Amino acid sequence: MDLDSAWRAARQWVPFVARTVGFGSISLTLGPLTRDHRASLWAMQRWCETSARGLNIAVHASGMENVPAHGPFVYAANHQSVLDILVLGSVLPHDYKWAAKRELMKIPFLGWHLKLAGHVPVDRSAGSRAAAQVIARFEEVLRGGKPLLVFPEGTRSDDGILRPFKSGSFYAAVRAGVPVVPVAIEGTHRLMKKGAPDTGDGRMRDVYVRIGAPIEPRAEGKEAVRVSDLRDRAHAAVMDLHLAIGGTPPKPAPTGIEPNAVPPVTEASAAE
Repeated sequence: MDLDSAWRAARQWVPFVARTVGFGSISLTLGPLTRDHRASLWAMQRWCETSARGLNIAVHASGMENVPAHGPFVYAANHQSVLDILVLGSVLPHDYKWAAKRELMKIPFLGWHLKLAGHVPVDRSAGSRAAAQVIARFEEVLRGGKPLLVFPEGTRSDDGILRPFKSGSFYAAVRAGVPVVPVAIEGTHRLMKKGAPDTGDGRMRDVYVRIGAPIEPRAEGKEAVRVSDLRDRAHAAVMDLHLAIGGTPPKPAPTGIEPNAVPPVTEASAAE
């Protein structure tokens, strides 16, 4: 890293760390003293908003009228960058719980807040027993009346193209009988790719978020079939939303292979 790059990174991340410590401290000290940890929710939302602006991200959101006014549901969003949670956290309403990588729980202040606020740690490298436990935790969040935010692709898409969805969160939605709210995000993959030290040269960058209408799970049929159906309808909805805000369409599938084909649903693969 040259001197200019180091200085640019420092100008972005030193204030970011300060905001994380500041809002994390508010969450940790006032959260337990407020009903339903509302101070923690306020701190998280302000952290996301101020951090997005501090990293020169201008967020343009549409479709807010599609978010249910109350009750549990699953936000299902595509995943382009580590910055996605800042972008979505600055615009998505309600006290949703986030399916967060377990490694994030170890980061001072941020991880402490995630644990206190009841977010769900996810370890993609764990086995089938851990996968079943994560699904159960998702279901617990939904049955407790809280929304859930997941990235069903399971990992970030470096090129911004939507990948197939995993099934874990859709098991939870079917079992809890709650709708899935599709969310598309476009633009963060160009801001900070894996391994990049900063988000750019200081110019404001536009990121777009669009929210679609809730998708209800089927009420009848075998569970695996209902899960696959809900997953596929959610994927199609996110794809349509993503293309509508300038997303890159997927490459044509090779002959004889269905586009966005996914492996059969099994309990072992459900929380991947």
